[in-house]
Amino acid sequence: MFTNKEINFEALKRKAYNGRWATLEDGIIPLTAADPDFRMSEEIENGIIEYIKDGYLSYGPFSGIPEFKKSVAEHFNVEKKGSFTPDNILAVNSAAQGMFLIAKYVLNPGDEAIIFDPVDFLFKKTVEAVGGNIRLCAVNSVTGDIDFEMLVSLISPKTKMISICNPHNPVGRVYSKEILKKISEIAAAHDLWVMSDEIWSDIVYDKREFNTYSSVSEEARKKSFTVFGFSKSFGIAGLRIGAVLCNDQDLLDDFTEKSQFNSTIEGVSTLSQIAASVAIDRAKPWFTDFLTHLQHNRDLAHSMLSNSGILTPNLPEATFVIFPKIENGMSSDEFAQHVLKEGKVAIVPGSERWFGKGAEGHIRICFSTSQEILTEGLNRLINSF
Repeated sequence: MFTNKEINFEALKRKAYNGRWATLEDGIIPLTAADPDFRMSEEIENGIIEYIKDGYLSYGPFSGIPEFKKSVAEHFNVEKKGSFTPDNILAVNSAAQGMFLIAKYVLNPGDEAIIFDPVDFLFKKTVEAVGGNIRLCAVNSVTGDIDFEMLVSLISPKTKMISICNPHNPVGRVYSKEILKKISEIAAAHDLWVMSDEIWSDIVYDKREFNTYSSVSEEARKKSFTVFGFSKSFGIAGLRIGAVLCNDQDLLDDFTEKSQFNSTIEGVSTLSQIAASVAIDRAKPWFTDFLTHLQHNRDLAHSMLSNSGILTPNLPEATFVIFPKIENGMSSDEFAQHVLKEGKVAIVPGSERWFGKGAEGHIRICFSTSQEILTEGLNRLINSF
């Protein structure tokens, strides 16, 4: 099902942007942006067609259509230990927009937010976009372990928020209930907000338990926002659909009002919401097969890189990216440029631009492709030295 035969390379070359097939010269294999090479499930395609058959694409409710809100709440409650009602869900135009709106709601110019280092660049971008200042808390670039002493030491009177990435991109760590509870205790002791980005929370391996942040303690429920999206699990990045979840209804209502979602200034395409709702309600069998395929690819990438002599890989607990350490003395940028030129493979360097200072000396490889493409790409990478 997830072989080369199932990939429409011509479509990818027309449509797959963001450092992928449509932006690179012919002959280059992109193992870059975290976006699957596979088409969306037929259930989602058919759900979109069904929805538009009557010819109406009217305005929806400002906070999201009922089907979407119900599907997301049930998904979190069943799969992620949540306790959300449909009213606790706000439809947003991508998880990234959700992160930006939360930063805008919580931070005034000059306020500080603590983020992990390394972590996806959007954490830094969204805080800086609203005039906030970043404080970087180190996490181990192999295991994702949080330096809690450092976390506490970074808190000042200007600190307003701790932002967490769970599962962690790029390290692939799933934070346990105990670790999340510890974060909630620190946040509560200093009256801080917590923003938990959980866009990767479907893609968890080895039947590992995942706990949505707000479920771990009463403190976590009271002053937190959760962000979710559908681009990773279901391959619908172009539909730009995500959700902000919050257990405190008064808080979410205020957030919705101040984020301009009670007018036509904001709001999300009803078609995108239908696609996301159908993904949750009808495409789970497809996703189960996809997850099995990804776990095989994770194990394949780990094995090939372990024997390469030039990279030492981690073993991700989640996500479909792997974050190996460079062992030949090259910087992250030098390594990525060399592999692109000599091996015709595009990867993401572990540079400050993409993940923060703590990522230097690593590269990130996306493995949400066919086994054939992954094997060819990794062979090219290894043999380019």
